[in-house]
Amino acid sequence: MAGMSIGALLANEARVVVLEAEEAPGYHATGRSVAFWTESYGGPAVQPLTTASGRMLVRPDSDFSETSFLTPRGALHIGPDSAMGEADAFVDLYGGQGVAVERVGRRTLAQAVPGLLPEWTVGVAEPSCADIDASALLAAYRRRLMQRGGVLRCGEAFRSAHHDGRNWTVETSGGSLSCTVLINAAGAWADDVARRSGVTTLGILPLRRTVVQVRTDPPAPVDLPLVIDLAARFYFKSVGGGRLWLTPHDEVPQLPGDAAPDDLAVATAIDRLQQVVEWRVAAVERKWAGLRSFAPDRAPVYGFDAHVPSFFWFAGQGGFGIQTAPAAALLGAALVMATEPDTAVGHIDVAPYAPGRFSSPLG
Repeated sequence: MAGMSIGALLANEARVVVLEAEEAPGYHATGRSVAFWTESYGGPAVQPLTTASGRMLVRPDSDFSETSFLTPRGALHIGPDSAMGEADAFVDLYGGQGVAVERVGRRTLAQAVPGLLPEWTVGVAEPSCADIDASALLAAYRRRLMQRGGVLRCGEAFRSAHHDGRNWTVETSGGSLSCTVLINAAGAWADDVARRSGVTTLGILPLRRTVVQVRTDPPAPVDLPLVIDLAARFYFKSVGGGRLWLTPHDEVPQLPGDAAPDDLAVATAIDRLQQVVEWRVAAVERKWAGLRSFAPDRAPVYGFDAHVPSFFWFAGQGGFGIQTAPAAALLGAALVMATEPDTAVGHIDVAPYAPGRFSSPLG
C-alpha cells in the first residue's frame, strides 16, 4: 500500500518505478489486515492522518473510485470497573482532537454485544469506525499508477543501491536501474533497504501479529461493532456467517519475512474472547499473521534522510498504513517534490514524522 499509493501520486510529476519482490502486490501486511478504519487507532500522532484519510476514503475522486472504500461499523472500547480511568483519559485525549467518542455504560455495552459477561462495565463508543476495503484501495492506486505512466515490476527483489553523488544505481534480482530519488516504502524491510543502500538505519522494528477466524455458538451478530480492549489485550469484529476475526493484540519482534501465525497466540486470543462473552468457539477456521513495522516512537516516518538527502523514508506505518494511506501519500508526494501539500492535508504538521528526529548531530 505504501509504495503503490505514493508512486501513484508521483507518477503525474515524475517517472516512477515501483519494485515488488512478490509476484503480486499486497502479499504481506496489506493483504493480511483486519481491515478497519478507526480514528483513535495508532495513537494521537496518527489520528490526524486517519481523519484526513477518512474524508477521501468516503468520497474519493470519481476517477479514482466510483464507490466509497468505507462501510460503517462503529467501535466499542471496553473494560471492567478498574478501567474507568483509562476510559476517561481516552475520551479526553481523542475528544480533544475532534474525534467523536462518548462514554457508555453497561446497558449500552450489553445491548451492542449480546452475551457480554457482567464484569465488562466500562465503555467508550467510537461511532465513526468503519470497515475498509483494503484490496479495492490497493487496486485503485495500482490502476492510477498505470494510468499515469508508472511502472510496476513484480517478482523483482531489491538487492542494493549505490549513490554516486548525483544518481542512484539500484541493483535488483532482475537487473539494474538508475534514479535520482530512492523512496524506501519497504514496510518490514525498511531498515534492510536502508542498510543495503549505505544509509543509517532508524530502528524500524517488524512486529508479528496473529489473527484467527473463529465460528461461534451462538453465531456472532453480523452488526457487531469492532470490540477493542481498553487495556490493549484483544480486539475482534464480526465478518458474517457467525464468524469473528480475533487477535490477542500480540506484538512479537521478528525478522522481515513471510510471517506465520503462532499457535500460542491463537490459543491466547480464544482464551481472552471467552473471558469477554458467553459464546462458545465452535471452530477455528483460519489463522494468519502479518508484520507491523514501527519506528522507535511508533509514529510514521515521512521525509528525506537527514544525511542522505536523495533517500526518502516512507515507512514505519505500524498497523495503520492502510487507514492513513490517502493522507500519507499526499504528504509524502509533496515532500518528495518540494511542493505545497494538497488542501486535504495542508493542516497536518509533518515535523513529527521527519526521519531526522532519530538522527544524532554529525561530529
